[in-house]
Amino acid sequence: MKTFESCFGKLAYESMAHVFHFKCEQGMELSISNYGATITALRIPDREGKLIDIVAGFDNLKDYQNSDFYFGASIGRYANRIANGSFTIDGKTYQLEKNEKRTQLHGGEDGFHRKLWDATLFKNPDNTILKLQYLSPDQEAGFPGNLKATITFTIWDTNSFAIDYEAETDQATHVNFSNHSYFNLSGFTEDAGSHELAVDAFGYLELNSNQLPTGKMIETPGTVFDFYKLTLLSERNIPNNYPLDYCFVIDKTDSSKDPDAILYHPKTGIKLRIFTTQPGIQVYSSNFLDGSMTGHQGVSYQKHSAICLETQHFPDSPNQPEFPSTLLLPGEKYHQQTRYFFETN
Repeated sequence: MKTFESCFGKLAYESMAHVFHFKCEQGMELSISNYGATITALRIPDREGKLIDIVAGFDNLKDYQNSDFYFGASIGRYANRIANGSFTIDGKTYQLEKNEKRTQLHGGEDGFHRKLWDATLFKNPDNTILKLQYLSPDQEAGFPGNLKATITFTIWDTNSFAIDYEAETDQATHVNFSNHSYFNLSGFTEDAGSHELAVDAFGYLELNSNQLPTGKMIETPGTVFDFYKLTLLSERNIPNNYPLDYCFVIDKTDSSKDPDAILYHPKTGIKLRIFTTQPGIQVYSSNFLDGSMTGHQGVSYQKHSAICLETQHFPDSPNQPEFPSTLLLPGEKYHQQTRYFFETN
């Protein structure tokens, strides 16, 4: 594997952001910045051997700083929404920074996606590791506790990589990390509806008018969002008539080695298989992209031009006691992993 590092731009107080580039023997090219622990570029060879840009992203730091779309960013302290931007731990209510009218979304306006992470690169015989670390101080965006966060990218020459999310705290707090890459396996020549999708899920969480879970799960079999088998999205008028922005509840009772999600593009032959320890995947069809941002090779990112597969705990879990807990206590260690495997056929 070939690796190199480049400067990405200057932040406040003369701090420099960098991008780490990885070129794999089987063709994958992956770029990751320590600004926002962000996947800035990902290229995969199609069935003709041509490298295809398959994630939304920018070639300069300024565009990331000016964007509110979280392209490729690591999300924290809490991915997705928290109702009223608040939660209660041991009888004490914590008011978080709200960046939506009634919620906090993705850790607030200056969440992990806008932080500069300390980076360390390790080159091993069978993989290369990029370890990114950030100390989130007590009361940052309203969250209690000094939180030591570590996000580790492990890259293999076999066109695959893993993201490990780890955290430790000195006070009880809620933690939910994710990655917010926008995938388009056609290289953004076709929209999200041209993809086939499979999700190994029981159902998806019902939402209220504020995009918050009601606490009810809607079973997927027989519905328009039944993705037990690879499904061409356009055949169900997804996302044009049925936009996706739901957290799917992964079937963890299945002991098979089947992926938790698959995304495939029939024309390029590129397939992504995802495995995760997280209980949910937020499947989002880029409903709020509006063409205002231009990225790699001059591509204008339009509404419904990509699919996000955000592995995570459920939205608003701190206020939903029946959901899997996101509470992290002192002395405990938060650890979740998501693995990404690419192939072309």
